[in-house]
Amino acid sequence: MENIVDFIIPNEVITDVQTKLAEVQTALQPYLIALTPEERRTLPKMSDKTLPFVEKTLDYTTSDPQFAPPFMNTQALANDMNVVGQLVPLLRVVQQLNDGLDDTVMAAGGESYVNALGYYNSVKQAAKMNIPGAKAIFEDLKKRFESNGSRKKPEPEE
Repeated sequence: MENIVDFIIPNEVITDVQTKLAEVQTALQPYLIALTPEERRTLPKMSDKTLPFVEKTLDYTTSDPQFAPPFMNTQALANDMNVVGQLVPLLRVVQQLNDGLDDTVMAAGGESYVNALGYYNSVKQAAKMNIPGAKAIFEDLKKRFESNGSRKKPEPEE
């Protein structure tokens, strides 16, 4: 496996980013809501195709208000669309950041696991050859591959 994560992030950078993310979270917290899984499932979704429709409708509620149903709160529609306009650019940046973080963690984790398996297989062979100290390490590490009763985890190939 190619070592594509070949760097160390300075602790100062991590601390700085954590501070800035906490500031962003604190600033936005009063304006964010939490939906239940059921609400997320049942709410109508506004996509890229829907956005122009809603924007045109908002324009029409201003230019031709006589067609708005009496139960419709056109100011609420305007407010909601304002929030969408404010948050979508932030969401896009956060999604890009999430993708980069997820990809980097996945790559670093995969590389770490492959290296750990290499060490495990080496110590396993050393234990079979009765090399001093190897058996205790092997017994400790092999717990990762022991079954919890339902299904046995496959032992890595040598």
